[in-house]
Amino acid sequence: MLRHFLVSFVMWCAIASQSLAECRDDAVSLRGDWGQARFRVEVAADEDSRALGLMNRPQMSSGAGMLFIYPTEQPVAFWMKNTLIPLDMIFVKANGQVAHIHHNAIPLDLTAIPSRTPVRYVLEINGGMAANLGLSVGSLMQHPTIDKKNSLWPCKE
Repeated sequence: MLRHFLVSFVMWCAIASQSLAECRDDAVSLRGDWGQARFRVEVAADEDSRALGLMNRPQMSSGAGMLFIYPTEQPVAFWMKNTLIPLDMIFVKANGQVAHIHHNAIPLDLTAIPSRTPVRYVLEINGGMAANLGLSVGSLMQHPTIDKKNSLWPCKE
């Protein structure tokens, strides 16, 4: 029941905000055959913030996440050292297309979680949220750092 409510709430927020939605550094939009969602994000765009990530946080609200941005498309790997909450990791190519999803990463686990292919972005959201939304490989992400010329879902100017 709670899961259904959370998914419904995130989807409602996405739909309600679409008329007001604009590309913002602190928000990520996702869309696909499953529908559309929007998350408030903290951005980790430098080495120090990417290394710290979501470590030592006891919780994260359902509509929140962290967007890791790399200077170029490259293979990346994550681990859950000092991360206290389960996370879904959404690995995204430079053009905004979801390349891989790792569901429910285990808190405090030191096992490497690879991107499987070069990516430029990784979006971390609460564990189970990607499956609850139906998010799938091939879905599209929108964020102002995605190059408009190459983006499959560019921000409007």
